[in-house]
Amino acid sequence: MKRKIVKINEDKCNGCGQCVNACAEGAIQMVNGKAKLISDNYCDGLGACLGECPQDAISIVEREASSFDEEAVKKHLSKSNIYHHQSGCPGMSPVSLDKKTSSISAINSDSELSQWPIQLHLVPASAPYWNGADLLISADCVPFAFANFHSDLLRERKLIIACPKLDDTEPYLEKLTAIIRENDIRSVTVARMEVPCCGGIAMMAERAVQESGKNIPFKTMIISIRGDIIDK
Repeated sequence: MKRKIVKINEDKCNGCGQCVNACAEGAIQMVNGKAKLISDNYCDGLGACLGECPQDAISIVEREASSFDEEAVKKHLSKSNIYHHQSGCPGMSPVSLDKKTSSISAINSDSELSQWPIQLHLVPASAPYWNGADLLISADCVPFAFANFHSDLLRERKLIIACPKLDDTEPYLEKLTAIIRENDIRSVTVARMEVPCCGGIAMMAERAVQESGKNIPFKTMIISIRGDIIDK
């Protein structure tokens, strides 16, 4: 089948290994000092590794490739123990966080949620609330890390939550593309965590906008694990 997949330019690769850390599926490994895509069916094609390459040696191309196989990835990770010994995703590392108290009084306690359901697997592609909507696509962890999620991000937006690193990504991409293509979506905002393996949700959303054939405003907001906005 023809699909999106990672391509690594070995001439540009300097062997830093940052893409290996960013690939939660363990699809990229260092071989003779160069990053290599070791198996097509380990790569989900979302490109969380792209932004981690300082040499711009990684791109997403469309070519004949075997389908992404989530079960094969699980076996691969279990066999090689990548998560534990190669830090498949830095976001898996345990961190103790200091409790913040200075901004508690400023938190708006009112819910800004204006539709249901919200999980990407469950939302209908056609629903009256999509028309004229500003869409917020949020990684599952963002509302827990960002205290003012409702007042600062969700207000006056319709919400979709997803975690492409834990779920099958192809149905996600197809559903999101359909929502954008079949409805009058005014804008798309992606809220993701700072950890590299969360970058997949932004890549998926950007691809959905592109494949919908529409030209609508798109932006990504990055939230730190300590609850701060570090990029917008």
